[in-house]
Amino acid sequence: MPEVSEPTLVTGVRIPVGVDTSRASIARVYDATLGGKDNYDVDRNVRDKVAEIAPQQSDVARMNRQWLHRVVRYLSGPAGIDQFLDIGAGLPTVGNTHEIAQQQNPAAAVVYVDNDPVCNIHGRVLLESNDYTHFVPADLTEPNTLLAHPEVVAHLDLTRPLALILCGILHHVDDHLDPAGIMRHYIDAIPTGSYVAITHFADPDDGTEAHEMAIELQNRFINAGLGSGWYRTHDQIASYFGDLELLPPGPHLGPDLAELDDWWPMGPELEPRCTEKRLLLGGVGRKTGPSNPVVTPLRRRTDR
Repeated sequence: MPEVSEPTLVTGVRIPVGVDTSRASIARVYDATLGGKDNYDVDRNVRDKVAEIAPQQSDVARMNRQWLHRVVRYLSGPAGIDQFLDIGAGLPTVGNTHEIAQQQNPAAAVVYVDNDPVCNIHGRVLLESNDYTHFVPADLTEPNTLLAHPEVVAHLDLTRPLALILCGILHHVDDHLDPAGIMRHYIDAIPTGSYVAITHFADPDDGTEAHEMAIELQNRFINAGLGSGWYRTHDQIASYFGDLELLPPGPHLGPDLAELDDWWPMGPELEPRCTEKRLLLGGVGRKTGPSNPVVTPLRRRTDR
């Protein structure tokens, strides 16, 4: 996979777009891909550039949501988790984390985090409908600040097990920000018994048609106006789970990452899987080692 050390455009998680309609927004492009209305021409342009080579990318976005639903249903049900920290929440859409969790447990606490002020405005207006759901403005690349944010510590007990959700966001964190190091910090900070759920753009890196599509999709996301969207290998994505115990993605399978439709599907697959769907991996890990709820300083790379 070709290395892109610096995005052509500095956007995404580095500098939130906010109300600037001249730049594409991660959240708005995702909304456009899902067929939502909270997007602009600049966002639809990115969506359309991607659709030129991946016409079923909208199915990938929906698959991502369906995976999230299954994971949250499991965590808030059989796993017994009653508090969720959803980082990179984006714009509200159908079937948000708190709606799924609170179907299982009406008292489940959910804190959404995003660094884009527009996402926070929409979230506060549409989602803070009860005392157990909150939106917090913070940056996932600054775990010290995020985990110590007054609204996070006010609504989540960071000494008890929680679920940390990063659904479709880490592939917008470039290598210079050290996504594996960022995740290591979060994993060190959360208590034993906690879970981490991640989905991420994937490059099979095997010389196949899927590998070629991953390379071209990465180029289009980065250069068509979004400025981020890295397709990483299985091993790179797995490294973000650190020493967590990965859950098996289905019966008779060993613990590992999986294509999202293979992660405890609701039923048999009714049609052949398109290449686009093969380029998103997900996993859920459980912390079984020592707990360290004290936030320690994050060491950043200096070779920018």
